[in-house]
Amino acid sequence: MMNQKTKILLTEDDPNFGMVLKNYLELNDFEVTLAKDGNEGYTKFTSGKFDICLLDVMMPHKDGFTLAKEIREKDGSVPILFLTAKSMKEDMLAGFQVGADDYITKPFDSEVLLYKLKAILKRSNERNYDSNKKEIVIGKYIFNYDHRIIKLGDSITKLSPKEADLLRLLCIFMNELLPRQKALKEIWGDDNYFNARSMDVFITKLRKYLKEDTSLDIINIHGKGFRLIDNALRQ
Repeated sequence: MMNQKTKILLTEDDPNFGMVLKNYLELNDFEVTLAKDGNEGYTKFTSGKFDICLLDVMMPHKDGFTLAKEIREKDGSVPILFLTAKSMKEDMLAGFQVGADDYITKPFDSEVLLYKLKAILKRSNERNYDSNKKEIVIGKYIFNYDHRIIKLGDSITKLSPKEADLLRLLCIFMNELLPRQKALKEIWGDDNYFNARSMDVFITKLRKYLKEDTSLDIINIHGKGFRLIDNALRQ
C-alpha cells in the first residue's frame, strides 16, 4: 500500500516561479495545489484538505497575511509557512501574529525550503503524540516535568507547579505560537485579566531560568501568545 502524499496549498502570484516551485515540490513527493492569488488560495483551502500552507506575502486582491488570518479562523492547527521578499523584523512579527509557523525570504535555496517544510511537518506530527513526554531537551537544558526541575550541568532549578505546566506547553509548541488563551484556560482555568498578568510574571521567571543558553528566547506576540524559540534549530 502506497503512503499518502503530504498535501501542500501553494499560493504564489508569479506564474513562472509558482510552476517551478510546484514542480520541484512534486519531484520531492509532495502533492501540490497551486493558487495564483489570495482569493483563489482561500477558495482552494476551503474546498480541500491540506497538511501545510505555503503562502506568498505580496499578492494581488488579498495578501498572504490576510489569507493566513482567514485560514486560521477556519483551521487553527494547519501549519503555515510564508514566502516573503521582506526580511524586516516587523514583517516577520506580522506573520507570526496571524499564526505563521515559519517564513523563508526570497530568493531562497530550494533545499532550505524543503528542510523547513519537513521540520514544520515533523513538529506538527510530534505534537500529537509527544505532549506527555516527561523529560525534554531545551537547548542546553534538560526539563523534567514530573519532578518540576530544569538541569544545566550540575545546576538544578526547582519550578513551581504552574511554571512547570507553562514550560511544558511552551515545549509542546516549540518554535511555534502558544496561544495565550490556551495556556490560561489549561493552566489557570480562566483567561481573565488577572490570570493573564499572572502568566506574564511566570513567563518573565522562565526567561530568567533559561538565560544561560543564549540560543533560547521566549518572545511575546502581542495579543496572541508566546513562542519558545531555539535559534540553534532555526539556523
